[in-house]
Amino acid sequence: MSNLFVNRSLEEVQFWGRIMKEHALFLRLGFTVDQPKLIQEASHFHNLFESIEEKSVSFTDNADREHIVRLNMETYQATSHLWVFERKVLELILSCKIITNSYPLFVDHASREAAYFMNRIEQLNKGILEPLPDAVINENVFFLRIMSDHAKFISHLLDPSERNLITEAADLSYQLDQLLFQAVDLEAMRPASQTGRVLSRLIEESRLTVQSLYDFKRTIKEMVEECRLRSVIHPLLADHMLREAQRFLDLLDRFEASLTAGPKD
Repeated sequence: MSNLFVNRSLEEVQFWGRIMKEHALFLRLGFTVDQPKLIQEASHFHNLFESIEEKSVSFTDNADREHIVRLNMETYQATSHLWVFERKVLELILSCKIITNSYPLFVDHASREAAYFMNRIEQLNKGILEPLPDAVINENVFFLRIMSDHAKFISHLLDPSERNLITEAADLSYQLDQLLFQAVDLEAMRPASQTGRVLSRLIEESRLTVQSLYDFKRTIKEMVEECRLRSVIHPLLADHMLREAQRFLDLLDRFEASLTAGPKD
């Protein structure tokens, strides 16, 4: 059980810690030259999570549990401060106190992922995991919204002349929104909606659309790297969004395996 805790903790910290580091970078790149204090603060968070990332990769699956608990808490504190910064930036944008190159939805999106990461760390350190039915529905609600955001970001970062790709991104966003609304409906129907058959269908439908999104993101990433795409998509952002789609697909595979191994109803 201790090894499982260590393994899951390092997996979460290494994946989401890198995501937090990149969020800080994207925010920094979005600030203008007349916003040096915000640039400095974003740089601080980038360096902080880079340090956490370096520390996390120094541990192995056999690391002492208490060391990992401390790593988790250090990461939690850093993430909570990043969340406060992101919400502050969002308030500044929406109140027209600053103008940045970051969409308000992107800043909100980043803060939602920070809140999700904090919750995961808290669960791990307390040894509390959601029952499978709750986890399947909750994770789909969270990740489907994240994936839909990504499709919207891609659509709005493409050059207007990329008409076919913009249409494809918009279509994927619509499909993901429909799945999100469906997952929210199932969330409201709990506990009646928490049957194996209902959850299996949710997993299957999510996987089908997210796989299409993953393939689309991979194409976008390759086109950016090969300078074949007219857009303002940063190469790291393209890779960042692709990794998160893979994360969701891996999670869906885990859920499917757990449901298959469990009792049928």
